[in-house]
Amino acid sequence: MCGRFAASTKPEDIVELFDVTQWDPAETLAPRWTPSWNVAPTAPVLAVLERVPKGESTPVRQLRQLRWGLVPAWSKSPETAVKMINARADTVHEKPSYRQAFASRRCLLPVDGYYEWQTIASATGKGKPRKQPFFVSRVDGAPLALAGLYEFWRDRSYPADHPAAWLVTCSIVTTEAEPLLAPVHERMPLFLQPESFADWLDPGLDDPEQARSLLVAPQPGLLGLTPVSAAVGNIRNNHPGLTAPATAETEGALF
Repeated sequence: MCGRFAASTKPEDIVELFDVTQWDPAETLAPRWTPSWNVAPTAPVLAVLERVPKGESTPVRQLRQLRWGLVPAWSKSPETAVKMINARADTVHEKPSYRQAFASRRCLLPVDGYYEWQTIASATGKGKPRKQPFFVSRVDGAPLALAGLYEFWRDRSYPADHPAAWLVTCSIVTTEAEPLLAPVHERMPLFLQPESFADWLDPGLDDPEQARSLLVAPQPGLLGLTPVSAAVGNIRNNHPGLTAPATAETEGALF
């Protein structure tokens, strides 16, 4: 699963790396978005997606700000979001909460990498096991393009034209972990290579079986695993040092 990640790539760099043709700096830049090395569920995230503008017929690749934790359009409340941060690749096409978004509202979430925790028993077999956090990122330093889904939710307590009337949320698609990562956790976020971006983002590709053919992770070898300080477990900690290799000093940091 993916429950915490780092995302510090500047919006203008994402625009260039992902061939975005439409974005609004007023929407994606501070104060609504700032770099984060400890992104948690319900936090704002940047996403690349394609939409067909009203009155036009051709999709436009956009950079938008979404909220992490998908709220289905039919949900009575947005409170379900914290439970829907991940969608399993093997069932995403059939689960009621995700299948509509999977059909035509797919996105990419550019992140530096994500965190995963491994439970380690004490050497003596006594005492409470500890959880060692790891940071997973591309070995070439490029952003990870996580496969995601997004959805619109209407808050009917506001008029349709009110800024707060629509909530746009997202979820990360997960798959079986590759061999390097499996000892830490059996699942990992599904990330895509540039050659798959266009098909994944295409809102016109609405055949579930065709879309399912895209749910294939790149060959193993692109990711690295770095043990990091336990400080990342506390959401109040948010700085670049969280992704750095753990040292004798940082390993003593408390959650």
